[in-house]
Amino acid sequence: RGGDPVLMKPAAGGGGKGRRMGRTPRELEASLRVWRSEARAAFGDDSLYLEKWLEDNRHVEVQVVVDRYGRGVHLGERDCSVQRRHQKIVEEAPTPALPPAARVELCDRAIAAVVAAGYENIGTLEFLVDRDGGFYFIEINCRIQVEHPVTEMLTGIDLVATQIRIAAGEPLGFGQEDVEVRGHAFEFRINAEDAAHEFRPQAGLVERFYAPGGPGVRMDSHLYAGYDVPPFYDSLLGKLVVWGADRPAAIARSKAALDELVVDGIITNRSFHRALLENAAFI
Repeated sequence: RGGDPVLMKPAAGGGGKGRRMGRTPRELEASLRVWRSEARAAFGDDSLYLEKWLEDNRHVEVQVVVDRYGRGVHLGERDCSVQRRHQKIVEEAPTPALPPAARVELCDRAIAAVVAAGYENIGTLEFLVDRDGGFYFIEINCRIQVEHPVTEMLTGIDLVATQIRIAAGEPLGFGQEDVEVRGHAFEFRINAEDAAHEFRPQAGLVERFYAPGGPGVRMDSHLYAGYDVPPFYDSLLGKLVVWGADRPAAIARSKAALDELVVDGIITNRSFHRALLENAAFI
C-alpha cells in the first residue's frame, strides 16, 4: 500500500550492513542517491532492493541438509533474535516465538523449498517472524553457521561431518523420522567487547583462560593463556553452548557456565550475557 514503510537493502550486502528504512515514497526518492553511493562504497555494487518493513519481528532460521540424490531433512529451527547492529549475540533452539504446530509448518516448508530447488548441501534458511506468527523468507546461507552447535546439541548430528560426507557424494543416510530434537540449547557469542562502554572493541593479551565444562556444556574457542587478541578481525573469541532438558533448565545451566568462564587480561561481553539471563523480557 502507498506509504507503507519499506526496507532498502544493498543487493551485494550482508551482515545487516547498509540497510535503510523509508516510510514514504518521497523519503525513498530523496535518499536513493545517498544509499546507492553507500552501497557502492561498501560492496562495489550500488544495486538495491526493497522488502516489506516488519515493525516487530523475531529472527528464526531453519537448518536443512540435502544430498545430491534429492533426499533432504530439516534439523529444526533456531531463534537468533538477540542481536546488536544486526549481528547475532545469542542463539537458541527451539524458538520461544512459535507454538509447536507453527514450528513444524515453517520447517516443513523450508525443506520442501530447497528439495524442489535442487539444492545440495547443508544450509540455513533465514526468516523474520512477525507479531502474528507469519514468517517471511530473507535468504539462505549455503554454509556452516556460527550457531550450528545449537542444532548439534539438540539432535546429536555432527553438521560439519555431514557436510563433508555430502560433498563427497555420499547419501544422507537418515530420514526425517530419524531426527529427534531433544531439550533446549543456547549459544552465547563471547566477544572482545566492553558492553559497559558502548561495546567498545578490546584487544590485548589473554593472561588466563578457563573454559567451563560439565554435562551439557560445550566451549568452542581458539583462546589460551598468552594469546594476543588482535584488533584487525571480528571480535568473536569463542562460543559457549549450553544444553538443558527444557528452557528454564538451560538458562540455569547457562548462568553457572558463564560464572565459570574466565578470560583475564581483556574485557569480554560475559557480564552482558549474565545480565541478559536475569532480564524478565528475555526469560
